Amino acid sequence: MTSTTADSTVRTSDTSVPLVPLLDERWSPRSYDATATISDDQLAALLEAARWAPSARNSQPRRFIVGRRGTATFDTIHAALLGFNSVWAGNASALVVAVAEITTADGDAIATAEYDLGQSVAHLSVQAHAEGLHTHQMGGVDWDAIVAAFELPANLKPVTVTAVGTVAPATELAEELAEREVAPRSRLSLDELVLVSE
Repeated sequence: MTSTTADSTVRTSDTSVPLVPLLDERWSPRSYDATATISDDQLAALLEAARWAPSARNSQPRRFIVGRRGTATFDTIHAALLGFNSVWAGNASALVVAVAEITTADGDAIATAEYDLGQSVAHLSVQAHAEGLHTHQMGGVDWDAIVAAFELPANLKPVTVTAVGTVAPATELAEELAEREVAPRSRLSLDELVLVSE
């Protein structure tokens, strides 16, 4: 069973076998402490984790735009968020745009760019949890606004925005979002995911 505390800031997974705590306890909240900040060392650790993620042929086709709350970069990223994302993400300590380098300098397509970027963001999210932080990845973003604001060239494709911060009680959210925050977590079973295993 998934467990929560009274303020729902700690949640574990309903797994078929035990996982290491950093994976078991990782979840994606929407309620963030609007007064909490992220230190230089914490931010560096998150980006180092992303930097050391594997990539095909060590091509490292990932780039990041990082804005801390209170900066123009944060405000620009936040302004591009769509729907409910724009309602809650402004309380995060930082917003990180994950960008895939989809072609080489010679114009050759990097087929694994988005996959490799995803691995680096996964590493970032696990390191964030180790730092006592939480992350929430978002795809509901006006990407044209991000490209224009940061003058991204055609070979750089923004893929996700990740909110990073200190989790706050779900009661600080509007009712509809608060209900989502404490709803049971679920995943497809291994039988549904694994096509062949011998």
